[in-house]
Amino acid sequence: MKEKVKEKQNVYASLCDSTSDEEKEVREARYKVTKKLAKKAATIAKNNARERLYQKLETKEGKKEVFKLARVREKKIRDLRNVRCIRGEDDKILVEETKIRER
Repeated sequence: MKEKVKEKQNVYASLCDSTSDEEKEVREARYKVTKKLAKKAATIAKNNARERLYQKLETKEGKKEVFKLARVREKKIRDLRNVRCIRGEDDKILVEETKIRER
C-alpha cells in the first residue's frame, strides 16, 4: 500500500509541475488512475486489518481486548467541555475522576 501512495504522490507532483495544457491533461489522467489504485490498496489494507482484529477477538485473549477497545472508545468520546480538575493536598492538579473522588 505504501508504494501505491508514494506513486500517487509522485504523479501528483509531476502534475503540479506540468506547464502545457496537453501535458497537464495526460498527467491528470495518469493521476486519476493512480489515485484509484491507491484508494483500492488502502481499502484492501483496512479490510485485512479489520479481519485480523475480528479473528483475534474470537479467541480467549481477544475477549480481554474487547474491554480495552471499549475503554479507549469511552475515553475518546468523553465530553471535554466539562473537564473537572482540582488541586490536591500536595498542590498537584488532579484530573482523573477516581483521584478527585478519593480526595
